[in-house]
Amino acid sequence: MLNIKSALKRYIKRLTNKPDWHNLRSTSPISKVFGLDRGTPIDRVYIEHFLKENSSLIGGVVLEIAENTYSKKYGVGVEKYEILHATPDNKDATIIGDLTNPDSLPDNAVDCFICTQTFNFIYDFKAAIRGAYRLLKPGGTLLATASGLSQISRYDMDRWGDYWRFTDLSARKSFGEVFGEENVSVTVYGNVLSCVAFLEGISAEEITEAELFHRDPDYQMTIVIKATKPMADASSSMQ
Repeated sequence: MLNIKSALKRYIKRLTNKPDWHNLRSTSPISKVFGLDRGTPIDRVYIEHFLKENSSLIGGVVLEIAENTYSKKYGVGVEKYEILHATPDNKDATIIGDLTNPDSLPDNAVDCFICTQTFNFIYDFKAAIRGAYRLLKPGGTLLATASGLSQISRYDMDRWGDYWRFTDLSARKSFGEVFGEENVSVTVYGNVLSCVAFLEGISAEEITEAELFHRDPDYQMTIVIKATKPMADASSSMQ
């Protein structure tokens, strides 16, 4: 019932506060919470599109950070759900460890690691990539997403920090250094319209699907990374 009420409130907000596409000349955005108060944030559409496209890889032992929402939604043949958290205060966590400290993580433990919108908020993100590598079994896959063009996440900035924005090139190089370039695939979502809409806090429901999914490599909103640990690596040498 709460979900219905919440969805109705967002719908009413879209109807009563429609964006004026002919005049966005304002120093304040339409929404400062990524359009969450109006509908679905645009980057979430891209993230879920990526995961749905790769759902065949979300099986066996599947890991997420803090919760298992996406592994349950998109997993196929999941044998075990794992949840990673840096501290033991998350009662649902099954693995306590720090991605930037690989020695705190189990070795060769999971078949798939879904890691969405995380590397932006880790100062030593290269150490975190090594941590993700360690967690994967040989042949296992990391499905990661990162922000490109985006506002600062004030919630994260005030707690643990909002440090980085990626491009397809920086993602390909940084993940390739750990997994091997031949084992990394990087794709981008976004165009000038979807980027402007996202920065303004306009929701995905307020633009068309064609507008959402037109891709312009010069306007990279969401970077998605598929990185596979080589089968030959039976031990995580990337320490």
